[in-house]
Amino acid sequence: MSATDMNMMSRIVFYEDRNFQGRSYECSSDCADMSSYLSRCHSCRVERGCFMVYDRTNFMGNQYFMRRGEYSDYMSMMGMNDCIRSCRMIPMHRGSYRMKIYERENFGGQMHELMDDCDNIMDRYRMSNCMSCHTMDGHWLMYEQPHFRGRMMYMKPGEYSVDSEIVTATTMKIGAAVAQWVELVDCDQKVASLIPFTPLGWN
Repeated sequence: MSATDMNMMSRIVFYEDRNFQGRSYECSSDCADMSSYLSRCHSCRVERGCFMVYDRTNFMGNQYFMRRGEYSDYMSMMGMNDCIRSCRMIPMHRGSYRMKIYERENFGGQMHELMDDCDNIMDRYRMSNCMSCHTMDGHWLMYEQPHFRGRMMYMKPGEYSVDSEIVTATTMKIGAAVAQWVELVDCDQKVASLIPFTPLGWN
């Protein structure tokens, strides 16, 4: 099965109330404003694939990674302060991973290229900050704090700086990075971390 076929099978179901009660909305792609379908959202099921969910419309605000599984009360489970307002499907990627990170905004200062996970950008590269980046290949999760902790940002291919939508929305510095990929045989998306880390993704 091709990556395109797998992406078309991605599916997440949102529910108005906790424990999968109330009205529901099924989504297989990006949704910039869920208020058109649900007045609120307090639980969800990821039936296939991976998604980022946001607590503001138009993919803004705090972001949370969701893999296959059931989230009967995600606000308590994930420490969210508000309902899900938008979501973005993370496409399956088969290929190389490359990202350039920059110490300063607008791609200034030190530059380093990543091709796999980094659990502590500041220590590995002796960078005081990481304020912009260029994702060239693959899809990445960036974490605010070292060792894959704190708020996260989903980075699809593109350029991101302090004046870009994703960084402006979170006003966060980058402390760690995770490259995601898919095993061609069993379609399990796993994370290769420099420290033990729970596998992510496609099941």
